[in-house]
Amino acid sequence: MITRTGRKPRAISFRPVFVLVAFMAFGAWVGVTGYLYARNVALKDTQARLQQLSEQARALSLQLSEEQNRNDMLAGEAAEMLKQLDQLEAEIDRLRERAGLPKLEVTPARGESQGKDGQGGGVPLDTEAMLKLTAERIKTLTGNLSAKIEPALEQTLAKEAARPVGYPLKVHTYIASGFGTRRNPFGRGYEFHDGIDLPAWYGTPIYATAPGKVIEAGWSNIYGYYVKLDHGYGYRTLYGHMSRILVKRGQVVKRGEVLGKVGSTGRSTGPHVHYSVYVWGKAVNPVPFLEAPAYAKR
Repeated sequence: MITRTGRKPRAISFRPVFVLVAFMAFGAWVGVTGYLYARNVALKDTQARLQQLSEQARALSLQLSEEQNRNDMLAGEAAEMLKQLDQLEAEIDRLRERAGLPKLEVTPARGESQGKDGQGGGVPLDTEAMLKLTAERIKTLTGNLSAKIEPALEQTLAKEAARPVGYPLKVHTYIASGFGTRRNPFGRGYEFHDGIDLPAWYGTPIYATAPGKVIEAGWSNIYGYYVKLDHGYGYRTLYGHMSRILVKRGQVVKRGEVLGKVGSTGRSTGPHVHYSVYVWGKAVNPVPFLEAPAYAKR
C-alpha cells in the first residue's frame, strides 16, 4: 500500500514466488560474499605465512653458507697444519738421525686407506678427521721430543762439541807431511807419522780445535814443547814443536783458545806445528777433522 497526500492510495502486490526468488538471490549474494571474504582472509594469512617461511629459509641458507665457509676455512687450516707437521716431522727425523734414533712411525688417520694391494686410493678425510689426525700427530711428535730425542740429542750435541774441528792455526798453511808411513827425515828407512805437520812462521799462535782439559804440557824428545788435550768422548789432540807453552796441566780451555806458539823444538826440521788426533787412544788421520761435518754446515 502506497498513500500520497491529496491523492488516492495505490496498492502494489507481489507474487510469493518473486519474494522467494529475491530472498534466495539475497542469501546467495551474502553467501558468495562471505565465502570470498573468508577466502581472501585465508589467502592473506597464507601469503603472510609463506613470506615468513621464505625469510626463515633465507636465514637458514645464510647460516648454512656461513657454516660451510667456516668448515672450508677449518679444512684449509687443518690441511696447512698437516703440511707444517710434515715439515716438522722431517726435521725431527733429522734430529733423531743425529741422535742415533730410528725414524718416526706415525699411525695413519682413521679412515685413510692404502687401496688394494697397497696401492694408492685413500679415502679423503673430512675436517673433523683431519683435525683429529693433527692432534694425534702433535701428541706423538711432542712425546718423542721430550721423552726420546732431547736426552739422546743432548748427548749427541755434547759429543759433537767435543769433536775436534778445523786447523790449529788461523793463518794460511798446508800439510807438509801427512799421516801414516813416511821416509825418515833424519836418516834412512821409514817411520810412522801419527799426525800432520802444518808449517807457519815462528811465534804464530796455536789454537785448541775443541774444548777440553790440558792433560799434558811439557817437553818430549820427539815433539819438543807440546800440549795434549782431553776433549771427552774418546777424543784427544796433541800440538807439538812449540816455541812456547801458554797453558798449564789441568787447565780447562775453550775451542779457539791459544795453547802456545809455533816453534821448531824437538825432532823438527823447521817451524811448524805437529797436530795429532786420537780416538779412544788410537792415532787417526787428522785430515777429516780439518773440515766441519755436514750437520755443522747446514
